[in-house]
Amino acid sequence: MSVYSVTDIVSIRWGIFMTEGMRKTKRERRRPEESEREILDAAEQFLRERPLSEITVGELMARTRLGRSSFYFYFNDLYDLVARLLARLEPALWEPAERWVGGSEGLPEEYLRRALEGVVSVWVAHGPVLRAIAEASLHDRQVASLWRDGVIERFVEAVSDRLKKEIRRGRIDQLHVRETATALLLMNERYLMDALGREPQADARTVAETLDRIWVRTLYGADGADSPPSL
Repeated sequence: MSVYSVTDIVSIRWGIFMTEGMRKTKRERRRPEESEREILDAAEQFLRERPLSEITVGELMARTRLGRSSFYFYFNDLYDLVARLLARLEPALWEPAERWVGGSEGLPEEYLRRALEGVVSVWVAHGPVLRAIAEASLHDRQVASLWRDGVIERFVEAVSDRLKKEIRRGRIDQLHVRETATALLLMNERYLMDALGREPQADARTVAETLDRIWVRTLYGADGADSPPSL
């Protein structure tokens, strides 16, 4: 039978304690994508309360369970944070828009209505965040490159392409394609910022019907707009 000294027993217990501690630390360690998502969620919450110009790394990270220095492990700077926020919001805007800009077969007015309804639903969920970014783009060149020259411009290009196809098919009269697409999308941006970018939000159904009537009447004429909206 082995005989252990007091020193041996202490060493064994210390070894067990350290092993259990390492296991606990390993269990508590989160994956990088989870930490990044926590920072992005905190940024969204901040922008629901205050303008983008007031955000600081210190205050942002105080809303997370991470240290301040962790921010720079996941993001280069605050502009990189905004770019990453838009990267996860933009697909939600494109998904409903594709119903019309993608050129699906069927009644184009109906797909346009569904597209507008879907875009409105995204603004209902994220309006204050989108508004904060859009407002910041008016006086910050780097934010403008992400929002106006990025997200909005990609929509202008897609809508312009769809308008050209509709003109070739004889569904839409000749018009200034790019200027019309730009005017409609900037109108969307300002109206959605005002209606759904602040609390309390306007009635989503009314917002969607209003945009539907403007877009359909502008592009397809009064006849297309007179049929009941699909909401």
